[in-house]
Amino acid sequence: MNEFGRRVIVALIGAPLAIGIIWIGGAPLATMLGALSAVAAWEFYRMAQAGGATPLAAIGVVLSACIPIGVHGQLLGVLTVPMYAWVLSVLAVLGLAIWMRGVDGKPLGAASTTVFGALYTGATLSFAYVLRYHNYAVGETAGALSVLFPVVLTWASDTGAYFSGRLIGGRKLIPSVSPGKTVAGAVGGVLVTVAATYAFTYGLLVPKAQLAFTPTGIVVFGVAISIIAQVGDLAESLLKREAGVKDSGTLFPGHGGVLDRLDSLFFVLPAAYALYDWLLIPAPGAR
Repeated sequence: MNEFGRRVIVALIGAPLAIGIIWIGGAPLATMLGALSAVAAWEFYRMAQAGGATPLAAIGVVLSACIPIGVHGQLLGVLTVPMYAWVLSVLAVLGLAIWMRGVDGKPLGAASTTVFGALYTGATLSFAYVLRYHNYAVGETAGALSVLFPVVLTWASDTGAYFSGRLIGGRKLIPSVSPGKTVAGAVGGVLVTVAATYAFTYGLLVPKAQLAFTPTGIVVFGVAISIIAQVGDLAESLLKREAGVKDSGTLFPGHGGVLDRLDSLFFVLPAAYALYDWLLIPAPGAR
């Protein structure tokens, strides 16, 4: 089977499963996010090691997986994680580096890479859970759509950039980081994302979730999400360049690893939460 066929099969299995879990929310969603965070962190630490860093990988993987679970408990009110606990966990990583890395084991880089890896994966993916229970998202349908909206727009941006780049070609965007990306592709990604924002807003958000944007808000949201998604993609490409690897992993046949599939969402999910606070409004006539 060629790469395209493998991609299609993985998408046909993975997409409905992910959508179903997002729709259910609660513990299943937190568990999925924790598992994805753990695998993504593991891939990140492998790349970091390939680039010469010495992270405390096992500790970072556990920390990354615990963040979505902690957010779930916090929002349910059954688990209270005070700010000092998060700060102490960061300091604990540096403390452990004393014995686990020592002077010759690059302790500063080890501790920094460990903490960053957990935040880059677990903390950012936790925003999918927070979006699911956003203040504006009243009801199961609205909650699920508030998560799926930025996910769909990220896919639209990636698809628009891919086909625009292939059809038009031209000047490379940042060839030293990602040789295949073009300026035309980046612009095409933005335009497709704005169109998808309009379609999703009036096709689903307004009638199903009683949520909307102003016309200006649609453009701002679509442009911002596309640019942020492309930056997230480039950021992971930069990490892979430093590590000298083509893919972060092989978990998804034809797609690479978790980092390869979620690189844009690490940036998009927290950005979408901030943009919702700024731009999202009740749909006209909504109660």
